[in-house]
Amino acid sequence: MSEGPLSGLRVIDAATLAAGPLVATWLAEFGAEVIKVEQPEGGDPLRQWGTQKDGIGLMWKSLGRNKKSITLDLRHEAGRDILRALAREADVLVLNLRPSTLDRWGLNYARMKAENPRLVLLHVTGFGAGGPKSDRPGFGTLGEAMSGFAHLTGHPDGPPTLPSFMLADGVAALTATYAVMMALYHRDVHGADGQLIDINLIEPLARLIEQPVLTFDQTGSVPTRTGNRWDISAPRNTYRTKDGHWLAMSGSAPTIAMRALRAVGRADLTTDPRFAEAQQRLANAAQVDKIMADWIAERTLDEAMTVFEEAEVAAAPVYDAPQLLADPQMRARGVYTSHPDPELGSMTVQGPVPRFSDTAGSIDHLGPRLGEHNEEIYRDLLGLDADRYQRLQHDGII
Repeated sequence: MSEGPLSGLRVIDAATLAAGPLVATWLAEFGAEVIKVEQPEGGDPLRQWGTQKDGIGLMWKSLGRNKKSITLDLRHEAGRDILRALAREADVLVLNLRPSTLDRWGLNYARMKAENPRLVLLHVTGFGAGGPKSDRPGFGTLGEAMSGFAHLTGHPDGPPTLPSFMLADGVAALTATYAVMMALYHRDVHGADGQLIDINLIEPLARLIEQPVLTFDQTGSVPTRTGNRWDISAPRNTYRTKDGHWLAMSGSAPTIAMRALRAVGRADLTTDPRFAEAQQRLANAAQVDKIMADWIAERTLDEAMTVFEEAEVAAAPVYDAPQLLADPQMRARGVYTSHPDPELGSMTVQGPVPRFSDTAGSIDHLGPRLGEHNEEIYRDLLGLDADRYQRLQHDGII
């Protein structure tokens, strides 16, 4: 493992699917030792998620980067004993079991803290601990629905629209990652114990979509779907070009909106109060939108982007994966790099985010084979002798 700002930190990733494991992935990129605990049969369901190549899950290869994989069946008390032993030697434990299961299996925070007061336990669930839904199963799709995201996404005459990627899991994981770092800071700088962090898949995303709640609370109106338009900015939409591509534009700052009008030959509107003043421009957003759409429809993507770039208008092509990989800005920054892998040969993945001047993140290896690090962890870290190691294997515990 490469040295990094989190070198010396040990994380036990005993969660499944996306949100909890994503936290561990990001910590691993910056030097934490991450031990991924998986069921002996099949491992984390994320291994079977999405596109497969020769039976290898591509999402797993990226999300499992820098982790050490061990197998452990937590449905058996012997397996839970081993997890508790691992947690005694760890700084962070990531779990996503239901609250009742944590209590029944003796993995709740009270029990874990008694054995390791310095432990930070991150508990990720669908609905959060407490409340009538706390023990229900939950996935990101439910978070995207209940947070208000789907209600606002899509066209006015169409259905609520869900994202085709793990949005709620990702936002929850980002929130949980900085929460873990705050808990570690509080522990290490202020001399405190570790603590329990309770994260669900609804609240972090809802926090980003707070405007409809504020609007309803103060005005009584309920915002609805507006397609790619947004009622705080004009122009703001995606526009089809003459050659069949798509272009996105944002006029969030008034100066940018005025530049956009001048760029499409409508400098006259920049002195018209209906378009020069921010709130009036929003009231006339449909007219602004049509001006932009008509102008862009008469030009190719390259022609339109040349004009907008020269005018310093906030506009960008709508990329697919090949275009993203080919973009000169992405290539100049080395955003995507190819890494060797014993199962796939090599694979291109996105590098660590964010970037540090002195303690950069790194990718040491892609997602490991199931149980690849069993012997290293059980024999070297926990000191299991050969007889017990073999018994645990025989009994299907590891």
